[in-house]
Amino acid sequence: MKKIHIILIAMATLAVAGLGISGYLYKKYIKDPISDTGTTIKVYITPGMSSDSLCNVLAQQIPPTKAQEIVKLMYRGEYNPDNRKGYFELNGSTSIYRASRRLAAGSQTPIKFTFNNFRLLSQLVERADECLYLSADSLNFLLNDETICNAYGFNSTTIAAMFLPDSYEFYWTVSPQRFVERMYEYYTQFWNESRRKKAEKAGLTPVEVSILASIVEEETAKVDEMPIVAGLYINRLRRNIPLQADPTIKFAVGNFALRRILNKHLNTPSPYNTYINTGLPPGPIRIPSKTAIDAVLNYKSHNYLYMCAKEDFSGYHNFATTLSEHNRNAQRYHTALNRRGIK
Repeated sequence: MKKIHIILIAMATLAVAGLGISGYLYKKYIKDPISDTGTTIKVYITPGMSSDSLCNVLAQQIPPTKAQEIVKLMYRGEYNPDNRKGYFELNGSTSIYRASRRLAAGSQTPIKFTFNNFRLLSQLVERADECLYLSADSLNFLLNDETICNAYGFNSTTIAAMFLPDSYEFYWTVSPQRFVERMYEYYTQFWNESRRKKAEKAGLTPVEVSILASIVEEETAKVDEMPIVAGLYINRLRRNIPLQADPTIKFAVGNFALRRILNKHLNTPSPYNTYINTGLPPGPIRIPSKTAIDAVLNYKSHNYLYMCAKEDFSGYHNFATTLSEHNRNAQRYHTALNRRGIK
């Protein structure tokens, strides 16, 4: 009887100890948050990343002991560092166990990819290279491949028109090919039936709208003036009059910082020189915004053929229907330039 009593006591003691250990493990791995501050933990995992490197990344944001436990649990499962890469956001209130499972499973968090106010396609490529796990060289190769550009209805000169400034969501590990595919999907969504009909009514293709929008946006930063400027250039296109758009000269000489366009600039031999060539240039001179594109599609109908920056340097323009009126406006502007010593 005494022996049975001892056994029961031992079993009870083990049970209590077991409960204690279970409670400890439950609290440590499942209940307690990985961060006392509750902030979001951002983790970038590259292919073949070592456990030590991953631990260091985590330890910069959460207590090192918890970082070690997360990595240990990951490697005890089916986690293969050679097959896992991505960007992950972990809520600071999540547990060690859930954090390890999330990273091991490879359930990525989408990255917000935003770009705007870019003149050159190379700037967009650089932004993609900075934000995503793709290489600038690989993306550049695709965007300069005529066969690939043609497959989307562009060429290497007009492909910039496919990229519409905005915020988009991508997985960090998106391939260059998929990146281009997704941007084309966004492009086709933007160019819905309504916009295509407006372009057709204006006598332009969607690509031509983007080219004109790029000129309009370089001419004026005033959104309320964009439809007026667009209408002026459409008037010139319809009458086969050279656009004579100063921003195209800046693009042709490769210097958008020019404050004053001189005769030597106007004689620059380039298909983008709209003083010596009629019609639109072969491609956009910047990546136009959706606002500028819609300004062209909703251009204001008027009789203006000429424009000149206002002499008050407000950013607005004086518009004219006759050359004599335009010359007077231009003279006032040049006088203002001289007064300020702008050459």
